[in-house]
Order: sequence, then C-alpha cells, then structure tokens
Amino acid sequence: MIRWATGLARGAVRRYSRAADLRWRRLPHLAVGRRSGDRPTVYYLAPVPSGIFGGIRNLYRHVDNLNAVGISAAVVHPRTGYRASWFANDTRVLGASEVVLTPDDLLVVPECYGPGLGAVPDGVRVVVFNQGAYITFDHVPFDTTRAGAPYADVPGLVGLLAVSRDNAELLRYTFPDLPVGIARPVIDPELFHPSGEPPARRLAYLTHRRPEEREQLRHTLRARGLFERWAEAPIVGRSESETAAIMRGSAIFLSFSHREGFGLPPAEAMASGCFVVGYAGLGGREYFEPPECAPVPDGDLLAFARAVEAACAAYDDDPETFRKAGLAASERIRARYSVEALRAELLDFYTPLLGAAR
Repeated sequence: MIRWATGLARGAVRRYSRAADLRWRRLPHLAVGRRSGDRPTVYYLAPVPSGIFGGIRNLYRHVDNLNAVGISAAVVHPRTGYRASWFANDTRVLGASEVVLTPDDLLVVPECYGPGLGAVPDGVRVVVFNQGAYITFDHVPFDTTRAGAPYADVPGLVGLLAVSRDNAELLRYTFPDLPVGIARPVIDPELFHPSGEPPARRLAYLTHRRPEEREQLRHTLRARGLFERWAEAPIVGRSESETAAIMRGSAIFLSFSHREGFGLPPAEAMASGCFVVGYAGLGGREYFEPPECAPVPDGDLLAFARAVEAACAAYDDDPETFRKAGLAASERIRARYSVEALRAELLDFYTPLLGAAR
C-alpha cells in the first residue's frame, strides 16, 4: 500500500513538472500591426530563466551585433522590465507588451518554445534560432502531431538558424524544405584568455551536465590517488567573469557535454588556456581537435579517466610544454569564434530575409 501511494505521488510530481515545463514554453501575447514604413526590426524572443543559461547570452549577443552592423534588433522578454544580469550588457531589451510586430519584421524564436509555436500570430515572419538541435522534439508528442512538427504548423516560418555545423546538418536533413543558416558563438577575448601565470594543478568542470558520470569519474580518479596531487574547481552558480577566472587558473577542464548545440564551456576553457579532456557532445566536434585537447568516446568512462590521468602526468612531467599547448588552443579558438566572424554570418543570413520584406 505504501509503495502504491508512493508511486501515485511520484506520478503526480512528474505530471506537475511536465505541466510547469510546458507553461514557461508558451509564447507571450504579441501584438501585430500594419506596415509602418519604418525599417524592419529583428525581435529575439527570450524566456525569463530561473538560473544562468548560456543560450540567453547568445540571444543578447546577436542583438548587440545586429545593431552594430546597422540592422535594428531587440531582445523581447515576456516580462517588462526584466534584463539578464549575470553578464555585463547594455543590450536593447523590451517587454512583450511593448512590441507591435509588422509584416516587415522578423520574430526570432528559440527552439525551447517548440511546443508553443502554434501560437505565433498570423502575419508574422518567423525564424527559429535552434541552439540545440537534439532537443528540437522535446515535448512534441509523436502520436498527436503531424510530420514536420513542431515547425510544420508555423505558416510564417522563413528559416532556421543553428550554432554549429553538426546541428545545421541535422536540421537540414530533418527539414529539407527550410533554409538553415549558421551563426557561430563568440568567445569573448576580454574574458576568456590565458593567464600570465602558469595554471595551477586544478581540474575545472561545470556541475550541471551528466552528474552521475561525473561522480563515477571522481571516485575512479580518487581511487587512483590523483587527488593527492591535484585539486578540483567545480563551477556552479558563477557569473561569466567568475567562470573565466576559474578557467584561467586551472590547467585542465573536464567536459561532460551531452547532445550539445555547440558546447560553449569547453571552447571557453580552451580560450582560457585550459587543456580540455572529455566529451565533445556532438556539436563540439568542430573544435575538439587533438593534440590541443583530448576528446574521448561518448560515455566511455574508462577512456575518460585514462585521458585525465595522462593529461595530469603530462603537466607534471613538463609544465612548460603543457602550457604551450594550451596557448596554441587559445589562439585557435579565439580566432575562429570571433565577433567579426559572427557579424559576417548574421549579415549573410538576415540581409536577404529583410530585403524580401520590401
């Protein structure tokens, strides 16, 4: 009887969690007006998150750089007066109640709103900014939706925008009739750069990915005696600048990436001079390039442990050569994921769409 009651309670919790998850994915009310003669604006819809999410930072960065190249853009939060505060910004931010969309404008919707895309008002041109192609179908039931869901029911959908080659290929394969562009993430060189001092014997990592595997790895490394010589630097609840400082001061970063759109933290760690060991998370395969890092097969805990121990041994044997590898990785990453490269891709994607509105 106790087990039955417990099962009911657990089922209720699951139903409540799913309902709560779907609620925040609902699109806010957005007013639609007529053509005004003003230049079109690209509006990036953004949820109000309950924590720190790198995807929000990307939305703000797109708006900043579109405005910098002469394209009017703004972030739109469901709640008026909200602004992300865990990273420095002076981005143009509006509340949904302050926006009137016209047929000339573009509404950019993150993929997390997928289940609610059917609520996009008529007469609005839509771009889905998909920062996680592997979660496109989350909360989209197979049996009660039609082929092409969740995008098939959005008549104003004019294109998809991805953050990596891996994700763009998957989206093009899945939705062959939709144009798919790429807008790479940017690694901020003012924050993510190597330290002037040799990094400490520390293993840095984020705590919100694959926690069970992380704990298995920690136990394995401790049993091997690694933590007698090396310290840990878990990153949780930190601002962008605090995260960068931890990465700069750590010799090795452990990547627990899983089905990523891109996998920004390992790239930021490489830009900070860390030697990155671990999972590329699919999206990160475009920058996980040995010998400047050590990718391991996804889910292979033994390979992960061996790669960490080998990296620590390499540091212990020759810290200067180890540091040079980190500096080379930093230079490559910061050159590839630059503001200039992002602006070129944004212009390439949006210019034809905005020109087509006239």
